[in-house]
Amino acid sequence: MTSPQSPRRPAARKTGGTKRMSAKERKRMYRRRRIIFFSALVVVLAMCVFTVYSLVRGAVNVHDARSSAAPALTRTAAPTPAQKSKVKTCTAQDVDLQLVPDATSVGIGGSLTFTEKVTYSGSDPAGCRINTAADSLVLTIKSGNDVVWRSDLCEATYRPRLFFSGVSDEQKVTWNTNRTGESCAADDQLPKVDRGTYVAQLSLKDNAKVQSQPQTITVE
Repeated sequence: MTSPQSPRRPAARKTGGTKRMSAKERKRMYRRRRIIFFSALVVVLAMCVFTVYSLVRGAVNVHDARSSAAPALTRTAAPTPAQKSKVKTCTAQDVDLQLVPDATSVGIGGSLTFTEKVTYSGSDPAGCRINTAADSLVLTIKSGNDVVWRSDLCEATYRPRLFFSGVSDEQKVTWNTNRTGESCAADDQLPKVDRGTYVAQLSLKDNAKVQSQPQTITVE
């Protein structure tokens, strides 16, 4: 006797191809791809920036090295400084100074104007030179041994003059009957002098022997 045969199971249907992804899986996949792409892009940009920086830095170092070496290479070939003028500075034997006030007296708180005149009196055909600015050609006003006022406390504009036979120079300086201190100050900040007799004289700051005759003035 034969045993009854068991019923056949239906054969499993084979499915072909890959399993379709869900929407969420596709989003995750695209997100990962974007992250990988931008990460790679950042790395590439960083490498480009580093390369450019290295090239620029190298060029700067080469330039600095050349600059630091330049003085040693060119020191012996440096041009000689220009020679100064061969015209000598005026001395007491070369010029005469004259000081002429526009009045011999002035009221207290008033002002007095002096004419300063420099005349060449030397014999050198080349002449001589001096700076006739107020801080070099100095007007000094004294009361006894007390220096009341000086024109050289404030810096003045450089005024060079060349003197030779027949040449003279004139300029005017005003004294506002005030007293200078130890440093430069505006006239309206200086105290006025008292009544009395004062002596004015012109001299060359770099050579005190070059001076004018003193002039006596009175503040009334």
